[in-house]
Amino acid sequence: MMTRRGCVLAAVLGLAIVGGSWAFLGGWFGSGPLEKEAHFIVPNGASLATVAERLEDKGVIRSASGFALRARIFGGGGAIKAGEFAIPAHASASRVLAIISSDDVIRRFVTVPEGMPSIMVYERLKAQQALTGEVGVPQEGSVLPDSYAFESGESRQAVLRRMQAAMSRTLKELWANRAKGLVVKTPQEALTLASIVEKETGKPSERRMVAGLYSNRLRTGMLLQADPTIIYPITKGKRLGRRILQSEIQAVNDYNTYTMTGLPKGPITNPSRESIAAVLNPAKTEALYMVADGGGGHVFAATLAEHNRNVAKWFAIRRERGEI
Repeated sequence: MMTRRGCVLAAVLGLAIVGGSWAFLGGWFGSGPLEKEAHFIVPNGASLATVAERLEDKGVIRSASGFALRARIFGGGGAIKAGEFAIPAHASASRVLAIISSDDVIRRFVTVPEGMPSIMVYERLKAQQALTGEVGVPQEGSVLPDSYAFESGESRQAVLRRMQAAMSRTLKELWANRAKGLVVKTPQEALTLASIVEKETGKPSERRMVAGLYSNRLRTGMLLQADPTIIYPITKGKRLGRRILQSEIQAVNDYNTYTMTGLPKGPITNPSRESIAAVLNPAKTEALYMVADGGGGHVFAATLAEHNRNVAKWFAIRRERGEI
């Protein structure tokens, strides 16, 4: 028979066990020490113990060893994933493990607008502080304009590879479905002409017409006379910020289509999918000339006489605006 003293000792021991259990559970399910929401990065290949130490250093959890022990007991071994995660204020250790074991990784984006030249793609990648590592200026025309998701800590080179893979896939797909009888004979020629179309019109509805016009010029051996091909060797595709000089119009190089027939040696920007598609399915037109219409688009003409009349109208618009 248990004595009174024995009963008291047993009760105290039971309370201690229950209290210890509650404390252990509280350390897992109770509120954490993080005062406000924070971002936390799990490196590639990091172990649970390493991540627990980083969580403690960042003030997300109270004890690295306690977190690791409870994670093994309650979390099935802690199948953590690499990436950047948002941890809410006062998240419990249980909630923290659930977050860093999920696919709820913070996604960041870098956008390449239509017609952005490669030097500016390079600058945009370099400016992304969440990316790592070095990257060179990509080959002109090798990047497909689009928005690309990336994770914090990812390499700039990896993001660039995705941009270039997207262009390769797109060019291959569009080339396979090209119209018959095109003046461009290779995917690279199509890319080069598409880059001129991209720079020559900011109006999507004109792309096929501009592509048809330049296709006609190539077919008949006329000079393309595309102003952006004058600018490219000077700025690598960036805005010139002034009028083109007469000496620049007359410059002889591998890009200036005022002094050479045919296409330039390569693309002068990174063309959009739509501009490539326009070149591979151009409008059926007799147009050989175009001039601005004063409203953001162009007026097209099949003869020089018609074109000269359109030019006269454009100069009248500019005089009325006080531009000349």
